[in-house]
Amino acid sequence: MSEAGFKEIGAYLTDQGKISAADLEAARRLNQSSPKGLGLTLVRMGVLSEQDLLAATQRILGFPPLSDGHSAAVPEAFKGLSSRFLREFGVVPLADGGDTVIVAAVDPSYEYPLEALSLAMSRRIDVRIATLADVENLLNVIYGEGQTAMEGIVQQIESADEGPAGDTTEHLRDLAAEAPVIRLVNLLIDRALELRASDIHIEPFDKDLKVRYRIDGVLQPAEAPPVRSAAAVISRIKLMAKIDIAERRRPQDGRIQLKTQGRTVDLRVSTVPTLHGESVVLRLLDRQYVPLELGALGFSRPALSRLHDSLRATHGIILVTGPTGSGKTTTLYSGLTILNKPGVKILTVEDPVEYQLAGVNQIQVKPNIGLDFSNALRAIVRQDPDIIMIGEMRDLETARIAVQSALTGHLVLSTLHTNDASGSITRLLDMGLEDYLIASTVHCVLAQRLVRILCEQCKEPYEPPEVLIRELELDRIADAKPITLYRAIGCESCAHSGYLGRTVIAEIMSMSEDIRKSVLAHADHSEILRTAVSEGMIPMRTHGLQKALQGFTTIEEVSRVIQESG
Repeated sequence: MSEAGFKEIGAYLTDQGKISAADLEAARRLNQSSPKGLGLTLVRMGVLSEQDLLAATQRILGFPPLSDGHSAAVPEAFKGLSSRFLREFGVVPLADGGDTVIVAAVDPSYEYPLEALSLAMSRRIDVRIATLADVENLLNVIYGEGQTAMEGIVQQIESADEGPAGDTTEHLRDLAAEAPVIRLVNLLIDRALELRASDIHIEPFDKDLKVRYRIDGVLQPAEAPPVRSAAAVISRIKLMAKIDIAERRRPQDGRIQLKTQGRTVDLRVSTVPTLHGESVVLRLLDRQYVPLELGALGFSRPALSRLHDSLRATHGIILVTGPTGSGKTTTLYSGLTILNKPGVKILTVEDPVEYQLAGVNQIQVKPNIGLDFSNALRAIVRQDPDIIMIGEMRDLETARIAVQSALTGHLVLSTLHTNDASGSITRLLDMGLEDYLIASTVHCVLAQRLVRILCEQCKEPYEPPEVLIRELELDRIADAKPITLYRAIGCESCAHSGYLGRTVIAEIMSMSEDIRKSVLAHADHSEILRTAVSEGMIPMRTHGLQKALQGFTTIEEVSRVIQESG
């Protein structure tokens, strides 16, 4: 039962920053009382991702990985093996080759389970490295009569819940504390992380419970437990978020922080009562996949240059506009990361605080105790800040305080819900803000959307028809001829969606003298837009078409995003 093979793997993982020395020592202590293999223990502790263990094991030990689409055929020699043993040690036999049997293992550095299988089947072992999820799925095929992981857990829930369902708080609390329910909720979260989902929607209806993941901005249906388990699943989530499980008549908000797949993930939880029960949405805030760097978000060079110039200002207002889910907060956080220096005091007022930034004083709005945006802003201007970030300008009072802060020497960053940059001026005027205050304080307005990025493995080039080129004026935008666009195809790498990830399309309007004159003259939205374009602003639609011509996205995706918010 040698663990010598893991010593080098552990050192490699520590050097790469995948785990800490404390994580490794904690795993050693846990593994002493219940030996399963250090690699497998680290994965089950949630401090190491399955993919990181697989990559390190392949690099150090040289075992080949499990090939895609490999399925277990259940040979006779395997039928007598204990499924409990295989699950505990993360191993599964795959194919009987006479003298040799192919075995998938999560942690092949731990020799005991491999030696035990070799003795039990009287064969040599040929190892393939696999993730824990792959092994468990294969075991479900062999021993679960083709059940998926979720079906197996649901079966356990239903067999354990043989008594009357009940609807008391104590019963719901008991259900939520049962191991199968805990595993089911963890499975929903783990799958969302694997699919890079930003949100999990759990929606109860009369005869079924729907689960949908928002992936790259688009909702996609997922495997869901039966409606009978809805109360247990929702109660479990509410307990994790420290939400009152007895209250089912009013909307509630909460937050969950958990460590899974080797990283810490924050989940923002929202519940609302519906006709058939509580609808729950979990927003996954995973900084590993959200780079807080302006240069990594996808802005054009001219827009990035204008934005950096605005961030160098000592006072004034920088606005980021767009609909919900367009990445406004990420852009603001990225800007704060640039501004966050030892000699600068930054205060934010947010609802909610999405990411915690070291060195930044962040305030969570709590309307139920009277701490709204305007009240919080009145307090923080007395805290002598240099920079203020307001999560959203929702009303005239908040806008007035922001303007007064800008006039007294503060740099203010905030968001606004408008469709484009020039429309933000009209919005501020409609709110009741005086034109001269807008002209003298607003430094620049950035409008943005998020479009899906084409999968590099399967995107397909094509030459667009002349009618499309004329309609979209692509010949005016394209740098080279003939004009080439790309279409989404779909493959294993992108889960057959044709897209993988998202990028920004944006426009940034600097407040020039001519635009200030237009504001003071109460010019309409289109006139301000024409002035901004004449001064060099690249409209958001044009930026989107440029990205389509560069092969980053499709014309259809740009049209979808612009039309949805237009």
